[in-house]
Amino acid sequence: FREGGPRIDAMIAVDGGDTGRLVYGGVGSHRYRVTFAGPGGHSWGAFGTANPHHALGRAIDTFVAAAPAVNAEDEKTSFNIGRIGGGTSINSVPFESWMEVDMRSGSQAKLDEVDALFQQAVQEALDEENAARTRGDALSVTVERVGKRPAARGDRESDLVQRAAAAIAWAGNEPNFQLSSTDANDPISIGVPAITLSRGGISRDAHSPAESWENVDSHLGLQIVMLTLLAEAGVAAPLQ
Repeated sequence: FREGGPRIDAMIAVDGGDTGRLVYGGVGSHRYRVTFAGPGGHSWGAFGTANPHHALGRAIDTFVAAAPAVNAEDEKTSFNIGRIGGGTSINSVPFESWMEVDMRSGSQAKLDEVDALFQQAVQEALDEENAARTRGDALSVTVERVGKRPAARGDRESDLVQRAAAAIAWAGNEPNFQLSSTDANDPISIGVPAITLSRGGISRDAHSPAESWENVDSHLGLQIVMLTLLAEAGVAAPLQ
């Protein structure tokens, strides 16, 4: 899908979820790794030095207090601090503190809005921690983008979506039309028909310690994908 790449007429991605899952639109996501850096030092001897962990805590507190306002109405918008780290020992001021952040929305405008709040929270945290120090050099911060998926709304009535829905119904399932963050985001955002279908089986507790997958009638997922592919390619007549 890069500029100048080979022409692609349609895309069918495969992901998790229930067998009837039919993703026709993309939930966009912005992901960052933020690193506060400073001189570090002994917790007693260098007390008063700007502390990267304290700055990180300030940034998280400010962001999670402001971000829910974006989700107050209309399109769902989420935010999550997924990973944090840094420091070398309990009795030392860390020289580095980092976090990885994920923000999502079905609306690109709202995704950009929550992103702006995040950027502002990081800068305010840096300024406040530097102002609070009584000795040593100031902290610096690096905000590195580690992921971006555009929000994109596909056409639920398009041929590709309707063919997939017919294949799901043929397999005895009710089509479950969804917006989600999948590999279909990018093609949808540039006008290429794209969907994401389920691999089948039973998925539970995604991304939690209790996550599991049970191989129950998973062949139906494969059949749905193949029927949709053959119909879209014109090899087989569309299902009615």
